[in-house]
Amino acid sequence: MSKTIRWGILGAANFAREHMGPAIHMAEGTELAALATSSPAKAGPFTAFAPGLRLHDSYDALLADPDIDAVYIPLPNHLHVDWTIKALEAGKHVLCEKPITLQASDFDRLIAARDASGKLAAEAFMIVHHPQFVRARELVQGGAIGNLVHVDTVFSYNNTDLSNIRNQAEAGGGGLPDIGVYTFGAARFVTGQEPDKILSARLRFENGVDVFAQVAADFPGFTYGAVVSTRLFNRQEIVFHGDEGLLRLTCPYNANVHDMPRLEMETAGMTVTSQRYPGINQYVIQVENFCKSVRDGVAYPCPLEFSRGTQDMIDMVFAVGGRG
Repeated sequence: MSKTIRWGILGAANFAREHMGPAIHMAEGTELAALATSSPAKAGPFTAFAPGLRLHDSYDALLADPDIDAVYIPLPNHLHVDWTIKALEAGKHVLCEKPITLQASDFDRLIAARDASGKLAAEAFMIVHHPQFVRARELVQGGAIGNLVHVDTVFSYNNTDLSNIRNQAEAGGGGLPDIGVYTFGAARFVTGQEPDKILSARLRFENGVDVFAQVAADFPGFTYGAVVSTRLFNRQEIVFHGDEGLLRLTCPYNANVHDMPRLEMETAGMTVTSQRYPGINQYVIQVENFCKSVRDGVAYPCPLEFSRGTQDMIDMVFAVGGRG
């Protein structure tokens, strides 16, 4: 494999056009080389920032391209598992949008395909690559706020467009698959713990998809609460509350899109320290970490085994709260 990792994208999704396509193009040691789409109009914005981009009129044609090393998959949720496996079987490394599965049991197929191919396959869970989360993990696990007692978080935005795939049950839509992965995965990443039990899950559904969830859970060392909604005004925050301090991330999930990310820690004597992270693109860091793992064998921060733990928690919430 060449030193430069050559990427292809399956589908001209809006998120790929606005975020991941430019990130792949900007990342060091990468080349955005190909796009699969049957629509020249949708390809236009991609070729504008990546001149020379090869266009394929089908996903299979891109997977057959011998000059592509890795593929990014931004397809609707219900297509993630099958196309990830197809890409692995075609000899490509795969970075697939979250949620990479819609049920934890599907990870058996993904992990088996990954291991058989010898390629890297991972969910595009970008927040674990951002330095604010790396620092939060160091502080919490290092005892900076004493013994962790409670974690609470909220992630909401208002999406009432029924033509949007996030509002379509057949495409794997819903608030928990779309953004619950962040509220659950963030707590797991920072603390290194897994939930023991979902104490309560109050869910509200519209048109077969969850649009509001209020969740309470027990972890081995702390209690946990979350609100996830696609029908509320935009809000993001996660707080780690210990017996000797408090750590707050004010823009944990859409860093520098929702707002500038800021990590604040309050400790004894009302001492407050704050660190801001302007201009950091977590999508670029994600791509660069992926490529380092492919080229140099560096451990990837978000392997499939980690992503499975988040889907396990989502499945537990649906088991308690119902699926509508």
